[in-house]
Amino acid sequence: MNKIAKAVNLLLKYNTIVIFVALLIASSFASDVFFSQRNIFNLLRQMAGIGAVSMGMLLVILTAGIDLSVGSISALASVLVAYFLLPDSVVPMPLFASVICTIIIGVLLGSSSGFLVANRRIAPFVATLALMTIARGLAFIISKGRPILLTEAGEPLKNFGSDYWLGIPQPVFVMFLIFVIVFVLLRYTVFGRLVIAIGSNETAVRLSGIRVAVYKFGVYCISGGFAVVAGIISTARTGVGSAVVNPGMELDAIAAVVIGGASLSGGKGTALNTLLGVFILGMIGNIMNLKNVPGYSQQVIKGLIIIFAVLLQGIRSRSEAAKTS
Repeated sequence: MNKIAKAVNLLLKYNTIVIFVALLIASSFASDVFFSQRNIFNLLRQMAGIGAVSMGMLLVILTAGIDLSVGSISALASVLVAYFLLPDSVVPMPLFASVICTIIIGVLLGSSSGFLVANRRIAPFVATLALMTIARGLAFIISKGRPILLTEAGEPLKNFGSDYWLGIPQPVFVMFLIFVIVFVLLRYTVFGRLVIAIGSNETAVRLSGIRVAVYKFGVYCISGGFAVVAGIISTARTGVGSAVVNPGMELDAIAAVVIGGASLSGGKGTALNTLLGVFILGMIGNIMNLKNVPGYSQQVIKGLIIIFAVLLQGIRSRSEAAKTS
């Protein structure tokens, strides 16, 4: 019995890795096309944006927060980076300046959520829901409800979205760079340790003399910046800035973080498991597309997977509590 209990505890502890490996094996049997180079590269390119957003969402969730604005910020970024390149825009810019200004605007939008949550003590759900509506509305206003095609000045960005480096799609390197940044931040920096501590016991951190508001403010700024990266990647992939891109991206990011074993109550979660959660979510969508599963059915299946992940997380938490008691 002890061996069975140990095996179960091991499976619960590493459930994200187990699910990832099991899904890889199942996908190989489900479709002969899954492991083809073309499909894998398309899958990785599609996951680049959601991977970036999920890393920012992880930081927010670690503080027991939530950020519903990331999908709308990414849509606004998609529009802005293309709009700034237009010769007849209010402030025509070269590509580099367009990207930098778009990132700055995204961080400022994230900082507005951070200010409302950290300084005004508004519930994260309410603050980011308001910003979600504002950002998407601004995207429609700036684009006038029409897609903005990348101009000749944006050709390098379009090439970035479609070209390869070392045989791998270039946007994938951006996703992995963001993953490395968050991994190092959480594992080796004071900032990362305090973010986790705030989610675990905010009162204790505050009584220790730590300015909790600064760290909460910071994670929303980072989340906004990463959402902008996702929007720019979307424009690079399609060659179009559009206000309707990435609908529901915030829910996919939350799902990836939860599937990766993070707790919505805060204080628990890792960058590696979140990245695996992104891959799991991406593979599920990809295999359903290969099997021609209708889009509405995919939404139902994804919802069931999120419920399963939360239930599994609860079982793991109870198991860990039983061991410590």
